[in-house]
Amino acid sequence: MVRCTLLLSLLITSQAGAQTLLPLDSRPTTRVLPALIAGLNGGIPHVPPALLLGNAVQEANPALLTAWLNNQPVGGPLIASLDALAYGGLVQSRTSPLTAAQALARLEPLREWHARTGQPVYAFITLPREPDATDRARNLAVTQAMLDWAETGIFAELHIAWDDALPGSPAPAEGAALAKEAADRGLTNVRVYPGADEVLSMLTARALAPQTKTVRVEYSDPAEAQKVIKYEGIPLTQSAANHAAGSGFTVTQEASADLTLYVFNGGDPRKSALRVSALLRRGPVAVADVEKVNLGNSRLWADLTTLRQHANLRALAAWGTPGNNLGSALAHAKLALNTPEPVRQDALLAREYANDVIYSTELRAALRKAVPEKELDTPQGQAELLRLAQGYFPLRIGNLYVLEDASSPWGRSFEWEFDLQAR
Repeated sequence: MVRCTLLLSLLITSQAGAQTLLPLDSRPTTRVLPALIAGLNGGIPHVPPALLLGNAVQEANPALLTAWLNNQPVGGPLIASLDALAYGGLVQSRTSPLTAAQALARLEPLREWHARTGQPVYAFITLPREPDATDRARNLAVTQAMLDWAETGIFAELHIAWDDALPGSPAPAEGAALAKEAADRGLTNVRVYPGADEVLSMLTARALAPQTKTVRVEYSDPAEAQKVIKYEGIPLTQSAANHAAGSGFTVTQEASADLTLYVFNGGDPRKSALRVSALLRRGPVAVADVEKVNLGNSRLWADLTTLRQHANLRALAAWGTPGNNLGSALAHAKLALNTPEPVRQDALLAREYANDVIYSTELRAALRKAVPEKELDTPQGQAELLRLAQGYFPLRIGNLYVLEDASSPWGRSFEWEFDLQAR
């Protein structure tokens, strides 16, 4: 038997000769998913324990994170969220009382790590969402200072992403100004685009699969793809191009592309399932379901499952915003094109299906109906989550997976953590 939990424990065990990941916070999508992607080809990434990372109410302790980082064997790149060290996490980056000078002082251990090890640093920082941000000027000053670090070679790559840009948010304009400044300074190692939770996975793909690959993007509704999408302030086509480039792909229209990314953004899901099946006969395919935010299309995935094509995908994503889904699917696919270990690839597809399809499409709604949100973070609420979840398993990808445990790590129904056992 192979346990997904055993696989994860192997991935976060400190061993020499592996890369180090410093996640945005402790959520499974920002901590567990990037680690599993990083380990697809047999690597053993170092990842901090969840208790060292920020959550919804408690910021990460920068001193403890720094001590953890300095205690890791060095044998590869550091792939890091700057918000985790500077502010204590994504939530805290919006409301932290720190000054710019104090936040920058918390980032100094990254400069020291690079100088000490000589290893590359791949980093990202976010422009906070509105109306939550309490000191945009401070966040912008810290981000602009990171351009100086990129210019002096501290970062192999710096990605600047803006978080949940609803209409009226100043983040897109801030991003455009930063992109222009980076271009004017000739900083080819800086990328600016909408995103947040998916960016560590994308940087992992760039760091660990640096060879350029080509991707052809196909939409279920091409006309709709030209429209500006919620949370990003840009058309879906531009978001796909941003996330492809950020993950190390060159976009092409050639049918001979290394990967086809099929983006379901509306229309007939049954027709789309048949189209994905046809594309799989031509070559590698990943699917990003972006029709709705945080909600997969149940008919699309039911038909793909009936056709047994969900198990043949290089990656799938349906868990978050359009950018979240595009970025995580492309990052996984980039590593999956590099001869992944079959057991790890199958386990990661199973995890994605369990989270993005089973949980986001059906189980979350059932949980919210059965348990009031304020009662979810109780023994009774967690027991009900596990009881409901077990009704959706076993799950077959290549192996057959059963559910051993389930919980709500942040005490809310937005995300879950779970233990799959493959038999």
